[in-house]
This record gives sequence, C-alpha cells and structure tokens, in this order.
Amino acid sequence: MPATHVVDCYDYPQYWDLAFREDTKLEATFIEAATRKFCKFPVRRLCEAGCGGGRLVVELAARGFALTALDQNAATVAYVQKRLRRRKLTANILLEDMADFQLPSKVDAAFCLTNTFRHLTSESQALSHLRSMARNLRKGGIYILGFHLYPPEADLVKIEKWSAKHGKTHVDFMLRALEYVPEKRYETLRFFLRVRSGQRNLKLQSDYRYRTYTARQFRRLLKSVPEFKLLEVFDFWFDIEEPQDFDDELGDAVFVLRKQ
Repeated sequence: MPATHVVDCYDYPQYWDLAFREDTKLEATFIEAATRKFCKFPVRRLCEAGCGGGRLVVELAARGFALTALDQNAATVAYVQKRLRRRKLTANILLEDMADFQLPSKVDAAFCLTNTFRHLTSESQALSHLRSMARNLRKGGIYILGFHLYPPEADLVKIEKWSAKHGKTHVDFMLRALEYVPEKRYETLRFFLRVRSGQRNLKLQSDYRYRTYTARQFRRLLKSVPEFKLLEVFDFWFDIEEPQDFDDELGDAVFVLRKQ
C-alpha cells in the first residue's frame, strides 16, 4: 500500500478536478440560463474566481464564451493553460488572489461555485472579494456565487465518500469534518484522495479551513456591499425554474447578485 502524502491537493488539479466533473455540464447550463434570465444584454465575457482545474473554464470556452479565470495556485494555473491548449481553446488564466484582484477589462458575468468562496476565512477577505468582483463587473452584470450555508441547528456531517473515473484514472475521495467552531465562524475539513492511474498509485491528504455562514450572516455581509443586489437564490440542483427561499432551511445555496 502506498504511504499517505500530506500535500496541498490543489497542486494535483488533474485529480482534484475529477471530484466535481459530473456536475460540469449542469453547472455550465445553469450559468448560461442565469445570464439569459437576469442580464439585459448579450453575455459573452465571463470570469471565474478560483477556477481550480478549469473544468468550467474549458466547458464554457467550448460553448463560445470569452473566459477570464483566476486562481492563486501556480500548478493549477499551468494545468488549466495546458488543458486549454490541448483542446485548442483560448481563455485568459491569471495567477491572482481572489480576495483582491483587477481584471484586464470588465466582464459581463462572473461565477464562483463549489464552496471556493469559503476559503476566504475572514470577514475582511470576503468583503474585499465581493468588492473586487463588483469593480470588475459591468453595470447590470451578474455574479453567481455558490456555497454551503449552515442552518442554526445543523449537524456536522462527519464523513462523505464518492468516486470518479476518467479514462484510465480512478480517484476515490473521502471528506472528513475534523472540527466545527461556529462561534469563531470556521470548520476544518480533511480531504483524502486515493489515485490509481496506470502505474501511479497515490494517497493524498489535505486539511483546509473554511469560513462558515448562516443565512443571517451572509445577509449581513451583503449589506456591506451595496454595489450588489440579491436577485434570486437557488440550490445545488441548479434548476433555473426553481428559486429557493433564502431562510434558515437552505443549506446548498447559489446566489445570483446583480451589479448596480
């Protein structure tokens, strides 16, 4: 059995990206539908904050959108650029901190899904990110922001397991909640990746701290960014015809914000 390597799993985007691969087309279709529903102009220029291995960048570039994406992990940025070249697609991939960034030009719409926003572990970082995104959006543009909320009486999910496969690469994922400290607004999650690909047999482990939000706490944050107006809220089924109530019952939340 291979030894477990304690690493930054984001340094292995070719494996990490598989964790969410099966949701790619669903999410991309929702992004397209949201731009048609909420923008009063044709949308072509998109931005992704925290693009990871680039699954949505590649999918949306293949659908004809002009993509700008940013990530602060150099290995990830290099991998996405290589992935685009292999597909003969173009996009502008930037090595930038999503807490504070400036794009080459304003975009029509932006998105950040799968809890990436919660890597911003302080209120000041989250606020700076929202203001940066507003600054880089054209007036009337939308920002689609997806992450888990914590209902006040939520129980901590201890372990989740799932698997993904692409070609000869098979990855088993396990997510374990190590701690949840609501009074300090954080939780620590441990990710295990068991990778089997050709002759490669790896066991990778990373611990990440995430900021936590209740519905009330995120409403309060939004009030600090008057540049954005909350339009509608959805869940992780990504059904544009099924908006959700923004209340303490909502766990998996997708917010559509409009630049004022």
